[in-house]
Amino acid sequence: MGVCRLLLIMALFLLTISVSADPDMLQDLCVADLTSGVKVNGYPCKSNVTAEDFFFAGIGKAGATNNSMGAVVTGANVQKIPGLNTLGVSLARIDYAPGGLNPPHTHPRATEVVFVLEGELDVGFITTANVLIAKTIKQGDVFAFPKGLVHFQKNNGKVPAAVLSAFNSQLPGTQSIAATLFAATPPLPDNVLTKAFMVGTKEVQKIKSRFAPKT
Repeated sequence: MGVCRLLLIMALFLLTISVSADPDMLQDLCVADLTSGVKVNGYPCKSNVTAEDFFFAGIGKAGATNNSMGAVVTGANVQKIPGLNTLGVSLARIDYAPGGLNPPHTHPRATEVVFVLEGELDVGFITTANVLIAKTIKQGDVFAFPKGLVHFQKNNGKVPAAVLSAFNSQLPGTQSIAATLFAATPPLPDNVLTKAFMVGTKEVQKIKSRFAPKT
């Protein structure tokens, strides 16, 4: 990866620090104790801190995209890097097969900024006024998705694509619109979905069956 690209990625990451969506930290560090049963807004701090708590090697190579969407997200958040607890930042790598889709979803706790590592993507988000803001982005480009708004990325090219995503939250959260509505537990009532989408019960049940766990 070139020096300019590395500097841009570092700048994006530093930007997320300056506009963190999480509460400000009150001490130098608070490495997450992921095994604690204590429930707090974030994670309680552990006492035995090592360099490994601030390290993760999982986004250096492409993830497997052999799934129904043809895309995979590899998170580098507090659950993978406990040292991010209270720091208000995280990263992710997203890989897309040709034709792959990161389906419409939201991040309720963070704005997302993506940097295209390779390939070309059609991306966009929808405002609360139902206006689609969309663009085709290619290697070296940057695109921002505002906090909480529905957005997507689609690889319409013939070669794989990948992005590095920066978030201003240690754990931005993800709600996939289709899965949220049609695969909730317990399930959302059919009569809610039929009225919302103006379709019949059979259509709703057919979609729900597509999201049912494979046996």
